[in-house]
Amino acid sequence: MDTKPLSEQDIQPHSIWQSILLHLAPGVFVLIFYILALPVVINLGLPRRFASLLSIFLVLIPFELGILFIEGKKRNGRLSLQGVIVYRESIQLGQYFFWVPLLLIWSIVMFLLLAPLEDFLNKTVFSWIPEWFFASDSGYSRTILIIMVVTYGIANIAAAVVEELYFRGYLLPRLSSLKNGAPFANAALFALQHFLSPWQQVGIFLGILPQVYVVYKKQNIFIGIIAHSLLNLLSSLLLTISVFG
Repeated sequence: MDTKPLSEQDIQPHSIWQSILLHLAPGVFVLIFYILALPVVINLGLPRRFASLLSIFLVLIPFELGILFIEGKKRNGRLSLQGVIVYRESIQLGQYFFWVPLLLIWSIVMFLLLAPLEDFLNKTVFSWIPEWFFASDSGYSRTILIIMVVTYGIANIAAAVVEELYFRGYLLPRLSSLKNGAPFANAALFALQHFLSPWQQVGIFLGILPQVYVVYKKQNIFIGIIAHSLLNLLSSLLLTISVFG
């Protein structure tokens, strides 16, 4: 990457339709892959969650990094992220210790408060989703479950880093035509593209919105990377607890 941080003035904004497409495309491809991979995973005697894990490693991460490197190739003539990732302004170390815990607490509180709403949406608005679509972790050997939770943790953290690079470092600054509405649009589209769990879209939006605004205002993507990674790590720990009690 270049030594001088980029600003929004250094890049070409996306059109609204281009931005919507690039925000939603990862979720669309992940959903398609999940539906196609699920029968294979089930036939192999593995938990259905492995289909979503494969979608992270084989679709989400390659797609988002691919877009970034293609953009870098067009800009630099080589595979590089120079001039692609924005919001890398330096901030004082103390701001990380202030903002990251605050954003984590906000996200956790939102997810807890909205859990009843997600359950309601799951049973009403999205009751048409067939049972085979949902992950089930019961009835499998301890070895398979250990592999699953470890892989889930790795996938979750890797996805958090790549998603922040893609959604906040690449797409958010290219919504500059929306001015202060850019963080709202970015958070809304990021939540919407979670097509594997549409009942969680409201919670994801409200949980991630302050983080997007802080990244936007501070022009610092690393706040988002750290907060998102820790939040996904916590999710992995909760899965481990739920699986092994």
